Amino acid sequence: MDIEQFRKAGYQAIDRICDYYYSLQGRAVTSQVEPGYLRKALPALAPTSGEDFQEIADDYQKLIIPGLTHWQHPSFFAYFPTACTFEGMLGDLYASSACNPGFNWSCSPACTELEAVVMDWAAQLIGLHSTFLNTSEVGGGVMQTSASDSALTAVVAARSRYIRENPNARMEDLVLYTTTQTHSLGLKAGLVLGLACRALEVTAENSFGLRGDTLRAALEEDIAAGKKPFILIATVGTTSSGAFDYIEELGRVASDYASLWLHVDGAWAGVSMACPEFREICHLEAINRYADSFCTNFHKWGLTNFDASTLWVRDRKDLTDALDVTPEFLRTKHGDAGTVIDYRNWHLGLGRRFRSLKLWFVLRSYGVEGFQKYIRQSVQLNETFVSMIRSSPQFTLVAPPSLALTVFRLEPQTTKQPLSAELLNNLNRLFYGRISARNDILLTQTVLNGTFCIRFAIGAARTTEEHIKQAFDILSAEAELTLKHWEEPA
Repeated sequence: MDIEQFRKAGYQAIDRICDYYYSLQGRAVTSQVEPGYLRKALPALAPTSGEDFQEIADDYQKLIIPGLTHWQHPSFFAYFPTACTFEGMLGDLYASSACNPGFNWSCSPACTELEAVVMDWAAQLIGLHSTFLNTSEVGGGVMQTSASDSALTAVVAARSRYIRENPNARMEDLVLYTTTQTHSLGLKAGLVLGLACRALEVTAENSFGLRGDTLRAALEEDIAAGKKPFILIATVGTTSSGAFDYIEELGRVASDYASLWLHVDGAWAGVSMACPEFREICHLEAINRYADSFCTNFHKWGLTNFDASTLWVRDRKDLTDALDVTPEFLRTKHGDAGTVIDYRNWHLGLGRRFRSLKLWFVLRSYGVEGFQKYIRQSVQLNETFVSMIRSSPQFTLVAPPSLALTVFRLEPQTTKQPLSAELLNNLNRLFYGRISARNDILLTQTVLNGTFCIRFAIGAARTTEEHIKQAFDILSAEAELTLKHWEEPA
């Protein structure tokens, strides 16, 4: 493909993407294909001779789009939102056109310098302390692929710091702490690094957040057994229920254990701190006071296309001491002089994408006010949904509403006698089975301390109050049908 052929194909691609978004609301949310559909439709081998690009582009429309789950659909309420804006798409396009690995400043100075600036913009947007800014030359921020990568990077840095401060510690004695509601990223970090991972219990009475007393008891127990606690992964806005660990309490406990790293994962909820009124619920003051590292994903609720996970550390030397590997062929004049950031030493890989360009496009196009408006609209829509749940005799909340996330279940008030926990779980599995069989709405399930329940996450940019009302009507109708076909025990 030459330049003019690319120009023509690019025009067509943009037209088709626009048509896709015009048609989005009329599509089913979920894909209707069967497993293995694509292998049956494609040849077993790559073509021997090159094909006409128009045929390739047409096959994308014919074969790929039917196999997509439409995360940008206004009736997508599953998992968490994945931000997708036209500004972000264009940023990705421009970044792809430059196509450099960005492992040091010399690769393309703009890639490193824009990331350093944009990470400071983002830090100030959500209210992080100046210690976390790149301009502090002490801490700083770096873009990663996902919150899992951010957590893994933090665990590597925490392990390195602990061994440096406690050189006689054995690796097999190190313990990584999460909670029973922490995202799987904590357990996965332990698996990857061969480290023990202990999940601390949380309770409904504490809204599924980790308390300081629970942490202190676990630390004392493990230390008495000869274990070496080295990192706690705390969360603001857990995946299952949107719970908030008690960061102030955890920070005070961590302060009593000098070598214990506190990483705070705000993958979904962290961007809400762009709005000052949500900073208290996210424990921003405690994060600024105690956290060694903090992560949030702008590719979830932050209007920036995947992948755009932002990680900040209080002391950048903790990263570079753990991850700096500089063979002769990677050495540069500016790197040796220490006058530039070489981001390859701030994460696990060597090469890296020009992710900051799309975040720069988004922040400039929306501005702080536009970004805040989007977050507030999502929270307001959730408040509308919560009011409907609370006024219904069919449903009940299982956890406190969390920003733009609600966890609820079917719990009818019309049964002859109160239902046991087991019966309620079975009833809700039937209810969720009916919901998940539909193609015009998508929610996800979870289990909170043995209670089966359903998550309703808002954040698609095209979702309006009308879509919330339609969703509630669907849920109410399916609840009635579930009860109609369910035999209440005598």
